[in-house]
Amino acid sequence: MQLKRAVITGLGALTPIGNNVQEFWNGLKNGVSGAAPITYFDTSKFKTRFACELKNFDPTQFIEKKEVRKLDRFSQYALVATHEAVINSGLDFEKEDRFRCGVIWGSGIGGIQEITQEMEAYSKGDGTPRFSPFLVPKMILDIAAGHISMKYGLHGLNFAVCSACATSTHALIDSLNYIRLGKADIIITGGSEFPISLPSLGGFSNMKALSERNDDPAAASRPYDKDRDGFVMGEGAGALIVEEYEHAIRRGATIYAELIGGGMSADAYHLTAPHPEGLGVRLVMQDALNDAGIQATEIDYINTHGTSTPLGDVAELKGIYEVFGEHAFNLSISSTKSMTGHLLGAAGAVESIASLLAMQNNIVPPTINHVTDDPAIDPRFDLTFNKSKERTIRVALSNTFGFGGHNASVIFRKL
Repeated sequence: MQLKRAVITGLGALTPIGNNVQEFWNGLKNGVSGAAPITYFDTSKFKTRFACELKNFDPTQFIEKKEVRKLDRFSQYALVATHEAVINSGLDFEKEDRFRCGVIWGSGIGGIQEITQEMEAYSKGDGTPRFSPFLVPKMILDIAAGHISMKYGLHGLNFAVCSACATSTHALIDSLNYIRLGKADIIITGGSEFPISLPSLGGFSNMKALSERNDDPAAASRPYDKDRDGFVMGEGAGALIVEEYEHAIRRGATIYAELIGGGMSADAYHLTAPHPEGLGVRLVMQDALNDAGIQATEIDYINTHGTSTPLGDVAELKGIYEVFGEHAFNLSISSTKSMTGHLLGAAGAVESIASLLAMQNNIVPPTINHVTDDPAIDPRFDLTFNKSKERTIRVALSNTFGFGGHNASVIFRKL
């Protein structure tokens, strides 16, 4: 069977440093931090009191006001990012076979805010279960995929992916493989997340995963810095149009890049900590290279998982060296989480978009907030500290890893 090729023809981004793709790219290349004190609720008794929130987000610009209240914010984010991606792609679904158009969307925790609000209301009442009839369809994490398909009338494959912080990269890999197998011509894929809530903040904080740099939130996410102390929570969405190559050519689509490979692995080591020698990292990147049918030396840029945690950053770089050897020091590497924070299930999609924009503009976005070198990190790595740099990028790899030891990598190549 001759496998088909998959290309990226549309992008949509909703992030803490920009509410559309162009704003996002401007923030990335200029090293803008999206972190600030949390405004959604009182954090005075929490160890961590900041996050990377969206700025000036108004869903009613894209969604009817009466519909907004039926949607958890993670679904709102999904629809807004998808709206941009569809427009960006130039697609007119009236001209498409809608049975050949699908949606694969992901979220790490779905509508956790809805559960929180309903339980708070219940606990303050007389015990009578007056739960909203919208609770279940607002909180289940597959519902965003459903809303996208309903908005555009798409009758092809439709499902949700959940693998913690590797979620939307797995969604991309699934999209690649269904396109390869000829199961669809067009797939809307990506991920969305609204995790900045009381239980999320409390849970991540008490497991010692979050930075506590409350005196300087903008500088808190500092991957590879000696004084990093945890990740910064972020919110938003990333949407990508994955299209069969010949279909894209026939309709004259603008192609950002070809999605040439995806890798998957498991650390099989610990619930939340990475394998200390980067075993899963090595396996997943090698799997992606094998799937793409290219050599490690062909990679120019890696957008790392790089969460700013003491263990994770070092383990990932160990894995990179194991796969790339001396070429690891010729690569450009950066963690855009230093600017956006960690968007959990949406991270893979947003960082894939960052990688595609870096390729398109031949600019490596920086890893900001670096102050002190970590003696555990080989100084020969080009981690693009503090300032973006010009570089021809022909092939880029993006890594994402999730709690539970889930690892996923994708590789893009310019046509």
